[in-house]
Amino acid sequence: MSMTASLLMPPTIAMGRVILTVNDLDRVAGFYRGVLGFETLRSDGAGAELGAGSDVLLELRRDPAARRASPREAGLFHTAFLLPQRADLARWVRHAADIRAPVVGASDHLVSEAIYLSDPEGNGVEIYVDRPRDHWTWDGDTVRMATEPLDLENLVAAGSGPWTGAPEGTKVGHVHLKVGALPPAEDFYARLLGFDITCHYPGGTFYALNGYHHHLATNVWNSRGAGVRSFPSTGLAGFEIRLDPSRHAALARRAGREAADVVELTDPWGTSVQLAVAHA
Repeated sequence: MSMTASLLMPPTIAMGRVILTVNDLDRVAGFYRGVLGFETLRSDGAGAELGAGSDVLLELRRDPAARRASPREAGLFHTAFLLPQRADLARWVRHAADIRAPVVGASDHLVSEAIYLSDPEGNGVEIYVDRPRDHWTWDGDTVRMATEPLDLENLVAAGSGPWTGAPEGTKVGHVHLKVGALPPAEDFYARLLGFDITCHYPGGTFYALNGYHHHLATNVWNSRGAGVRSFPSTGLAGFEIRLDPSRHAALARRAGREAADVVELTDPWGTSVQLAVAHA
């Protein structure tokens, strides 16, 4: 299928919540509220759900005894939160400067503009906005992406007014994973789950459905050779992929699982991948 035809198809996928295990629930939840502007949608002593509007984007599970995950292990590279408009990212950049947020990078990826930081327990975070799709360049089924300096002055000029929190419509745009090797990652995410490979980058592979630049990515930049993760540990416990009923049923059959609203699989490094039916 051509990218032009794919863009005309109705959405069949959305990334759902990302689930993190944390030692210090209050501190980590406070980061996502104060820095990213999320709202607490549910909270008790065992965990919290945070998001924008009524959408849960992040689930935190408290485990004070969990060992702190190593940066060299497989797991989460970053969760990427997609803002609805460029003006939203402009307002957030000014907010981040005002509060001296722990920003570690800013990049122009051709398809998107992105800012990077880490939460208090080392979980990578990206906050980004997409460029219009007609600005993306496709070479067949491969999208051109790069890592270039971000023009912050131009970005900040795109939006005025104060940052008042993550706007409704903010969502998990993609999840980027650390893995031990790329071939088994591609076997799982592309061949089993059926994602298209949209880009090969040195040490990384990017995956999507329906003509997006990527819903998922895997890399070995810090984790080459990593084995199955040892739990309980802090960091990524799992993430959700929401699919329309027909695609969900097809993937469940492909994975040899019975139909259910949520089908849970485990990737080669022990991360829970939850395939959920997206209800209208």
